[in-house]
Amino acid sequence: MTTPVKLVSFVVFCACLLLAVNFGMRSSFGFFMAPISSEFGYGREVFAFSLALQNLCWGLFQPIAGAIADRFGTVKSIVIGSLAYALGLYITATAGDHWDLHIGAGILVGMGIAGTGFGVVLPALARMVTEEKRGFALGLGTAAGSFGQLLVIPVAQEFITTYGWQIALLILASGSLCMLLLSVPFRGDSQQRNAVSADDQQTLNQALKEAGGHVHYWLLIAGFFVCGFQLAFITVHMPAYLSDNGFGAHVAVISLSLIGLFNIFGCLLFGAWSSKYSKKNLLGIIYFFRAAAIAAFMLAPISTTSVYLFSIVTGFLWLATIPPTSGLVAQMFGLKHMGSLYGIVFLNHQLGSFLGVWIGGYLYDTTGNYDKVWWAAAIIALITAAIHIVIDERPVARLRPATLA
Repeated sequence: MTTPVKLVSFVVFCACLLLAVNFGMRSSFGFFMAPISSEFGYGREVFAFSLALQNLCWGLFQPIAGAIADRFGTVKSIVIGSLAYALGLYITATAGDHWDLHIGAGILVGMGIAGTGFGVVLPALARMVTEEKRGFALGLGTAAGSFGQLLVIPVAQEFITTYGWQIALLILASGSLCMLLLSVPFRGDSQQRNAVSADDQQTLNQALKEAGGHVHYWLLIAGFFVCGFQLAFITVHMPAYLSDNGFGAHVAVISLSLIGLFNIFGCLLFGAWSSKYSKKNLLGIIYFFRAAAIAAFMLAPISTTSVYLFSIVTGFLWLATIPPTSGLVAQMFGLKHMGSLYGIVFLNHQLGSFLGVWIGGYLYDTTGNYDKVWWAAAIIALITAAIHIVIDERPVARLRPATLA
């Protein structure tokens, strides 16, 4: 039996910093859309497809990265992901055509995010801390990603303005290599994995079969699909949407920074609540108020004030879904294969992200605005809120005797 780590510790700090770098760089890609599209003379649909492909590959490789971390250790996944992230940014910076953009910003960066992001680091955090602190630890890690968004977005925008988009991407590529150093404290993760394995002899195939036959696992997956659609659409297309409505780039920077800032509070709060209250009910509340926020934003006259208010509310609910969703996977199926099972849930989040990014660009090019996508995001959020009402969040039968004892 290993000793759980404290929330205030070097390894937790490194985990949070790693997620901040990962998510911060990923969140800045929307600001590269206009200069890259202008440089190559493409419509927004082309680079939007690259970013949609990024989200798709992030999702496709997430179960693989999670399985590598579960089986061989978190460090190996982070090392592979960091190198892929850096290579993808380099290829994007030196791109000669749209294929380079798709390979660099799409496939390789997507692989890099999967290997160094939430799907790998959060399960490691969940294994390190006690069950009572697990919800807050997951919220803390998620909030760190938001802090990275808050920090990196204005820096990336300044790099683009000062040095141009190509040099800005090369600077980010060098920053992604710093994640290699942050992987070192995870060497002790093998002890936690071995301790969990000693208590749970279930194989990966058995875990996949058990989860695949659990209807409520699929309902959780459906909800996270919608989450991905909303987040990716707003992250990538919000700067362009605001520009179309006559706002300067600084408004978009402040908007996404406000999302990142208030997401920190939302993640910490919903992470703490995940240890006290029903996780499925928390998710239902989050999706309902997301729908309400989008509807209000569309119906109200657009202004700087409405943009900032929407950003604050949306930010509070932004990644607040991650602590209760990842916590539900651990609660329902246990910790041993959490990386793999949460990776599958996250894959569908990224399928939603793919559609959100690509459809946003496609409908803009075909209709000249984003209105249909905004309203679609509100409607499916309402449906998702209703879905979570019927989810059974109890542990599977295999775990109930030990859990309820």
